[in-house]
Amino acid sequence: MTRHLVVPGRGVPSAGHWSRSWVSADPEFAWAYEPPGPPFIAADRVAALHAAISADDEPAVLVAHSAGCLIVAVWASEHTGPVHAALLVTPPYVAPGWTPESPETFDGFVGTVPRQPLPFRSIVVASRNDPMATFEQFEAYARDCGSELSDAGPVGHLDSKTGFGAWHDGERLVRSLK
Repeated sequence: MTRHLVVPGRGVPSAGHWSRSWVSADPEFAWAYEPPGPPFIAADRVAALHAAISADDEPAVLVAHSAGCLIVAVWASEHTGPVHAALLVTPPYVAPGWTPESPETFDGFVGTVPRQPLPFRSIVVASRNDPMATFEQFEAYARDCGSELSDAGPVGHLDSKTGFGAWHDGERLVRSLK
């Protein structure tokens, strides 16, 4: 059995969100930490992710959505642990070396978002019409992180607001990371 740790974005995913469906339907999937919602305190989320990864010697596959992808990047730049791979779903674009001017500009995010190769296999899922990043920005993010790029087509931010529930293509991508 492979353990999958789901890393939520800034908010609390709705009941119909694909990440909630995966966690509730499959015992191999668990929240890396329960989705806390705002404020987005990156240091707290990185610490919680590190605790979840370190709780077991079995390598994990991380499944991150939106701002959760930033948490994975920060974790990988600061820690090591048993991580086999990561699926990074529609990360919001932040420029290389970006640091918010104040914590209020990004719900408490403090620090720089790393843009360096991840020490494990990863796939960035890109949308052709995401309001938080252009396709070219997804391509740059994937290149900087040493990730494969998966073009999901025009899927918005791949969340409940854009009509995604079970997201079977995502399930296939996760299986490809085992």
